[in-house]
Amino acid sequence: MTDTPIALRSWNTLSKLPLGAQLFTRAICMKAPYFASIKPRFVELAFGHCVATVKKHRAITNHLGGVHAIALCNLAELVGGIMTEASVPTTHRWIPKGMTVEYLKKANTDVRGIARFDKEPVFGDQGFELPAHVEIVDRAGDAVFRGVITMWVSPKRKP
Repeated sequence: MTDTPIALRSWNTLSKLPLGAQLFTRAICMKAPYFASIKPRFVELAFGHCVATVKKHRAITNHLGGVHAIALCNLAELVGGIMTEASVPTTHRWIPKGMTVEYLKKANTDVRGIARFDKEPVFGDQGFELPAHVEIVDRAGDAVFRGVITMWVSPKRKP
């Protein structure tokens, strides 16, 4: 048995295949269906790093014609959560505890969500808060959103 989280193993296998990124994305959206509402596409996944894109489409636009704030939050939670899932060892579990966000500018184009940890986490025998930092940029590379998702990470209970 490997200690590599299944999300990261799946990405490492599927992303090498034609249409593998779409297949990985579809599997994630089947597991957590709400994320399908923004029609994401994973681009990169590694320990402490995740990138996904969302094309601007009518279903996620607001009355001003930009990508809706909640769609941006949805993308942030997706990349932050999958990054955490790919990074937390199989001996531990995690759950989002809170999220703070800043809307920096109207998102008028397709967007890219980038998640990272500010420092490498150390997984011990005590629970701890792990901040996942997310930035969402527009097609020009300008930041439209910044957020921090606080993840609660703890060892799995012994059977």
